[in-house]
Amino acid sequence: MIRRGEGLFKRLSSSLSVLKTLESRGLVSEHTRFESCATGSRGAVYVGFDPTADSLHLGNLLTLVSLIHFQCAGHQPIAVVGGATGVIGDPSGRHSERERLAPGVLEGNAAGIRECIARVFANARALLPAPSGARDVPGLKLLDNIEWYKDMNVVDFLSDTGRHFRLSSMLQKDSVRLRLSSQEGMSLTEFSYPLFQAYDYLHLHRHHKCWLQLGGADQWGNISAGCEFVNKCTEKEVHGLTVPLLVSSSGEKIGKSAGNAVWLSPARTSPYKLYQHFLRTTDQDVGTLLKQFTFLGMGELEAALSSHKERPEERLAQKCLAEQVTRLVHGEDGFRHAVTATAALFGDKDALTKLPGDVLEQVFEDAPSCSLPRSLFLDRALGLVEVVARSGALKSKNEARRMIESGGLYVNHQRVESIKEAFDCSSHMLPGDITVLRIGKTRHHLVRWH
Repeated sequence: MIRRGEGLFKRLSSSLSVLKTLESRGLVSEHTRFESCATGSRGAVYVGFDPTADSLHLGNLLTLVSLIHFQCAGHQPIAVVGGATGVIGDPSGRHSERERLAPGVLEGNAAGIRECIARVFANARALLPAPSGARDVPGLKLLDNIEWYKDMNVVDFLSDTGRHFRLSSMLQKDSVRLRLSSQEGMSLTEFSYPLFQAYDYLHLHRHHKCWLQLGGADQWGNISAGCEFVNKCTEKEVHGLTVPLLVSSSGEKIGKSAGNAVWLSPARTSPYKLYQHFLRTTDQDVGTLLKQFTFLGMGELEAALSSHKERPEERLAQKCLAEQVTRLVHGEDGFRHAVTATAALFGDKDALTKLPGDVLEQVFEDAPSCSLPRSLFLDRALGLVEVVARSGALKSKNEARRMIESGGLYVNHQRVESIKEAFDCSSHMLPGDITVLRIGKTRHHLVRWH
């Protein structure tokens, strides 16, 4: 079991720049020319997230992983939650205007995003070894841009910021041209979004010595415009870097706008589901995702892929990837939870009995299910043959008897030995008042008792 990214701090403090490290891991889409800055003075690096949902997703995690790489090299990491820009709405990659969210919803979303970011950074520190003989890395700064907009009036903003932007350049942006050519068009509010993102960069440069902004590949236009704006206002050079958008092996975008996001909040995507998502990674993609999502050294990555190549049926590389990402997002407890749930799915009786009812529902969410009344066994002995027939797992009592006699019927992963066996509430009912029937090796059926 690989648990730590040995050698990361040593490698990042060597002559190899952070940029080259990110490029070797497939974490760079586009960037300004900042090679000298990456190995020179260490300032602040930031990434921003608008609170359009109450959780970040895996695409955002790639940006956070990149930010952590800079943190490990001694740069101050800053994460900005867009309490102000979330009200404006970023048009990048959008075919229609974002729905305006109520203030209470925005505040709740912002709190959820802050929790995701703080959790990932805390778990990353636990995964990475402390730098031997070196000073501690800078801690995360979590900011909200509403703090520097709440006392600003629109006249001052347009006077100080708007005069540095030219309509001809803004109209050439892909996000703008796409929307202007659509039937819905584009509102002035959305059109002004790049001004706010650029001002964020200026504020962070002035007050936090920020020299680099990170973002997804669809943010390149906004980020490059922000670099130009800061340069005009300060005559100092700042930089931008975008990470690739997360796509499936078929080339389909994975994310919130595509409607197939895998979330970082356990309330939206449980540790078990996150673990299973990466466990299902294809052999074609697993090497790329190991480089992008984990902090394992290149030697560790090569060892994991070599072991996988020798025994592909064991899916060792996928297990390594699923473990590393689940630990990063949900910590040690989340990883143990995911492993226990996975074992329960594949026939581990002890693991099955340890799972709470809501997790059982998640593990077997794709299985057929039914609801049966408790009254069936309150005043009489209820045979398992009748339970199976009533549940619809098998068509009739006769079919249930034949399945038991052939040794193919299981209740909570325990083989039923006799057609006369009765339902026992203490041993056949799991937490959440659930019974798991299994026909053969892989066919499950869930019974909920009410």
